Amino acid sequence: MGYVAIKGGGEAIRGAEAALEALRTAEGESGVPLALAAIENQLRLLTSRVVSEGGLYHPRLAALAIKQMQGDTLEAAFALRAYRSTKPRLLDAPMQDTRKMRPIRRISSAFKDIPGGQMLGPTSDYALRLMRLDLADECPEAFRGVARRFLEDVVDAELPDTFPKVVDALRAEGLLPALDATVSPPFDITREPLVFPVPRSAALATMARAETGSLLAIAYSNMRGYGDVHPTIAELRVGYLPVLLPHPATGEPVEAGEVLITECEVVAMYEGNADGPPTFTLGYGACFGHNEVKAISMAILDRSLQKGMRDGPGNPSEDPEFVLLHVDGVDSMGFANHYKMPHYVTFQSDMDRLRTTQAKAGIGRGGHR
Repeated sequence: MGYVAIKGGGEAIRGAEAALEALRTAEGESGVPLALAAIENQLRLLTSRVVSEGGLYHPRLAALAIKQMQGDTLEAAFALRAYRSTKPRLLDAPMQDTRKMRPIRRISSAFKDIPGGQMLGPTSDYALRLMRLDLADECPEAFRGVARRFLEDVVDAELPDTFPKVVDALRAEGLLPALDATVSPPFDITREPLVFPVPRSAALATMARAETGSLLAIAYSNMRGYGDVHPTIAELRVGYLPVLLPHPATGEPVEAGEVLITECEVVAMYEGNADGPPTFTLGYGACFGHNEVKAISMAILDRSLQKGMRDGPGNPSEDPEFVLLHVDGVDSMGFANHYKMPHYVTFQSDMDRLRTTQAKAGIGRGGHR
């Protein structure tokens, strides 16, 4: 075994970086660089995905990461996490109350009429999936007029600041178990390794910054038969949550800002309860940004993992180790990409062992005896 000496590696790497940067500006001298505001607002769902998977609520930096990584969401989330790791931690935020969320969208598939009413908000759920070819060459003036006309139509609409929770009504009727008064300190996945068994807060935190497609795939396996969670969405909310932090002088909670989040609460089939009457079971999902598929998938897996933690896993989606160790996009991408790194020594060793084995079996070069 041995390496073959190669010269010029540093120069080749610099050339690869230059080629990548050149492709980013491939429109030529007439091209216009993407503005961060355009990425943040016109590609808002992409930005939402990156802030969620990056674990840092900073839409402008997420837009920068998307631009830098040329639209690769995994690399953009990686960059956002790397930036986050350089920032000092000033304090731990107390538990936030999502009842105070200022919704832009709020629906329930469990009831037609819910307290406060259904609020469809911005969604493509009810639109045909047809290509809008008119967007290929959009008129700038018409583009700017879309939002202006919409705001003129809704300026007089009287919308409440927030809405009651659907699950509160179910709980008041005794259809959901009572809230547990004991609150354990949340598990910090950025500082503590996952050593199983882990508390539910560790599972929720891991899934909150998991890769959307990974969560969807495992949740879908449960829905398709490798599990038995067939839930109903009690409530799905998208909106701005006020972030309350303790005042540095008085310690009283004050609003420091707000973050856009998506929250989903699903109700699954009822179960017997040794301490009382049977009740529905609840699954919960929440993530940064506007990402309904992720929040729904997370809620389904939360319900599935609760069952697995209680009764033992009966399928992959109920196994905490299987789910939580395989849904992080940055980890998964890193392991897949490491195969592109030099493996010269190990592969030479593999070839030597194979040749020795073939020689002992009387097989020569070309695979012939």
